[in-house]
Amino acid sequence: MPEGGSGSDDEYRSVVFDESFVRAARITELSADERLGGHVPRAIRHKFGLGALASLPRQAVTLLLLVVLAFGAAVYFGVTAPQHEAARGGGTQLTAQLTALTAPQAPPAADPNNPFGTLPATAGYADGSAGLGLPVPTTGTTHFSQTQVAAALDTVRRYLEASELTASVLVQGETAQVRQLLAPAEQSQFDAATAAPADDQHHAVTGWMVRFDPMKVALASNTVKVAGSVSFTELDPGTLEITGDHTLVYALRPAGAPGAGPVSLYTVRREVRFDVDHNDVAYAQLRLVDSVEQAGPSPCGAAQAEYLQPQAFGAAGAPAASPGAVNPADHAHPAWQSCAVLASPKG
Repeated sequence: MPEGGSGSDDEYRSVVFDESFVRAARITELSADERLGGHVPRAIRHKFGLGALASLPRQAVTLLLLVVLAFGAAVYFGVTAPQHEAARGGGTQLTAQLTALTAPQAPPAADPNNPFGTLPATAGYADGSAGLGLPVPTTGTTHFSQTQVAAALDTVRRYLEASELTASVLVQGETAQVRQLLAPAEQSQFDAATAAPADDQHHAVTGWMVRFDPMKVALASNTVKVAGSVSFTELDPGTLEITGDHTLVYALRPAGAPGAGPVSLYTVRREVRFDVDHNDVAYAQLRLVDSVEQAGPSPCGAAQAEYLQPQAFGAAGAPAASPGAVNPADHAHPAWQSCAVLASPKG
């Protein structure tokens, strides 16, 4: 037969004979009628519609399928692994410390019409977020761009405003505004703290936010006086560390008291440290790692894991042991100490 075959072979190019097929074929002698009738079944096996794959050896097709399955598995686990890591918590949790500052003498009542009038002008207090002292980044860090740093600082601003300055959080028991800014890795700890507050350094609600018992305390003014600053640094190639150190002054009155009732000032010094990674920046979330507070006037023995407990209006506190008087406006000393005496703020 000439090389390349004749045109009469075209009709057989759609069939494939292989050894297994030949061995499995049943050979039957045809009768005279069958041979004359022309209705002879053709012992052929048609190709499946695999296109170019049909010409490949079985081993090659099997290997190709294994490669496709392996690639699909790698993509699946690569996509889902960060979600599983977040569900496990990633090892991130808040550690909180609170120092109660007591007033041996009954603190003087503030003027209901001008409750912050006695604050020293030189202390640098401003109204609300204007006193947060957020930096304006002019450059990025080694592994975080200027845009990423600015976005992380804006998320911190929103967290500080929600957790320290918002009336619904301060005296109405609201928690969702604070929770929604936390990374998923910390939300389970936050939920455990709000469900069952405990003074164990990890499950105090007052570590996450400033809040007062709405059955006991009301705001005499929605304005909060704030003085302090925020700073940032690159902790490692994947983490931006942001630190805030603020003194906050609240004007409070007893819950249910008339508008002309007694008003007193309550001061909180709050040092907080946040860790933010590239994923946190993208999703406008953060992880609160440390919270250290001084708060008063508060009785030294009061449980303050759920709410901060202002000293009873017009009452004097019990004497406090060392380290003695502490001025919450003095940022030159560490915030965490044992129960101490609330010193008068100085300019």
